[in-house]
Amino acid sequence: MNKIHRMVFMALIIAIGTFASQYVWFSVGAAKVTPVQHAINVISAVFLGPWGALEVAFIIGLLRNILGVGSLLAFPGGMVGAFIAGYLYRFTRKFYFASIGEVIGTGIIGDLLSYPIAKYILGSSGAAFMFVIPFSLSSTIGSVIGYVVVLVLVKYKKFIS
Repeated sequence: MNKIHRMVFMALIIAIGTFASQYVWFSVGAAKVTPVQHAINVISAVFLGPWGALEVAFIIGLLRNILGVGSLLAFPGGMVGAFIAGYLYRFTRKFYFASIGEVIGTGIIGDLLSYPIAKYILGSSGAAFMFVIPFSLSSTIGSVIGYVVVLVLVKYKKFIS
């Protein structure tokens, strides 16, 4: 993928992630979860690598916060999940490892990194593991969707080349 294709692909999935976050979400406890973000993390991890996926997750999180449809918790969960998904895919070259990396990165590591933000910045006190269930549920649903989309895109290589 050359630089222009990469940039256009990134812009497209950033637009989809930002738009979909306004309409495809559900609340689980204190968290507003968006499975489309996790699907995009898996897709960008496979096609853009760990750093490209991290960039996409950061920009989507930033745009969601600027537009008032996201929370600060989008940063640690989305960015860590995207990076780990990209890293595991790059290391193994297996699509399902990107999905597993997204679930581990968002559901467990992102949860632990979200606790200080929730407690000290958002003023929401609670257990350190209060986001594990919502983040894991959202990232699992989104990772499965992302995995299926990756399989379809790889099957029709002309679409992305």
